[in-house]
Amino acid sequence: MTHEFNLTYITLGGHVELEKYKFLYFAVMFIAYILILCSNSTIFCLIWIEKSLHEPMYIFIAGLLFNSVMFSTNIYPKLLIDLLSEKQITTLSFCSFQGIIYYSLTGSEFFLLASMSYDRYVSICKPLQYHTIMRRTTVKILLALAWLLPACQLMPSAVFSNTLKICNFTLNGIFCNNAISKLYCATPKSSYLIYGVFILINTVFLPLLFILFTYTKIFIICYRSCREVRKKAAQTCLPHLIILISFTCLCSYDVIIARLEINLPQTARFILTLQVILYHPLFNPIVYGLKMKEISRHLRRLFCQGKLCIRTDVGRAVISFVIQVQRPDVPPV
Repeated sequence: MTHEFNLTYITLGGHVELEKYKFLYFAVMFIAYILILCSNSTIFCLIWIEKSLHEPMYIFIAGLLFNSVMFSTNIYPKLLIDLLSEKQITTLSFCSFQGIIYYSLTGSEFFLLASMSYDRYVSICKPLQYHTIMRRTTVKILLALAWLLPACQLMPSAVFSNTLKICNFTLNGIFCNNAISKLYCATPKSSYLIYGVFILINTVFLPLLFILFTYTKIFIICYRSCREVRKKAAQTCLPHLIILISFTCLCSYDVIIARLEINLPQTARFILTLQVILYHPLFNPIVYGLKMKEISRHLRRLFCQGKLCIRTDVGRAVISFVIQVQRPDVPPV
């Protein structure tokens, strides 16, 4: 521990052979972060600009993509700095803040997926009432609750952790998550577990149960309906289910390893942690960009227009150059 200006420093000890592969790690993580920012922001801006995409389903997708950008920005800048630093350290206050933001945005992801499943349920099971139920006000309320509820539930954790004393100053990870609980000298086991279960039920299990309920109702309606309804349901619901399954599997690692204190080799823990911060933020734009028909169509048009503009500008420059060489008296194109 080092005390300077009343700051408590913690060493991040989850890196594997950092001195040997630091530049490789930095290159991979930097490219991944740029790809996450560009891919998520492109589709987010596309939904923002295109009026035809100003529907609840696409607005929730935009919220999900924005959540991925915030999730990655909470982790990657500090991680990239650590990869090039001689010592991988952080302050206790910043570590607590990063952990709260990490779990708050994770909970928001489940609430956003639950909102999307409700939107699909109303669209397919109650199509005549869709515009009455899914009004702009309803969408705004659902988006606000998706980000506020997890954050408010985690506030007591921030207050409670400030009252505990630190005895261990090495965190077994590359960023701050549940493993921070192992740094405290004496954590009241009963209250700690009860609070953790309360958060887990409210931010994970209840949204998951709601999602399963809505999709079960959708599948029942689709089974009894015509082929066109089944096709529409598959086109809009399948991407949401893929994202849900992927994100749930990745989050289960954090709960099983960090919360239940299961010992794993450091290399295995390092690889699993990288999967959490790499796959899902990149998976969202890929799935929604390729599987959502309207978004895919607008993306193709956007990139095709961009290529056409580039080719047109190059063609004009070449023609202008040729004319200037052959006839200098003629003004450029």
